[in-house]
Amino acid sequence: MTVCWRFGTLRYLIERAGPGPMIKSELVQRIASQNPHLYQRDVENIVNAILGEITAAMARGDRVELRGFGAFSVKHRPARTGRNPRTGAHVSVEQKSVPFFKTGKEMRERLNKDEGTPA
Repeated sequence: MTVCWRFGTLRYLIERAGPGPMIKSELVQRIASQNPHLYQRDVENIVNAILGEITAAMARGDRVELRGFGAFSVKHRPARTGRNPRTGAHVSVEQKSVPFFKTGKEMRERLNKDEGTPA
């Protein structure tokens, strides 16, 4: 943890330590630090544009494939009859579309490779 004194207030900047979810701002910071010739606001605009295009394509029902990373698609779930877990009463659940991500072959291999064996 780093403590900074700025304008009479303490700001705690907690650096990422260990596993956990990476949020979009952390992704932008990491890309910006790896590419010092780019401004952080430009990196943020690029990340937002990529994510926006993926979202727009999925909203149209298209499949987005990023080779070596994975594929984003939309799965359609039909209407069904569910049950309220508290009362046990039958409830109708409307049809819905849900996002789906399938990892690519290269990513699966990289995630599942053993530390002791060479790839």
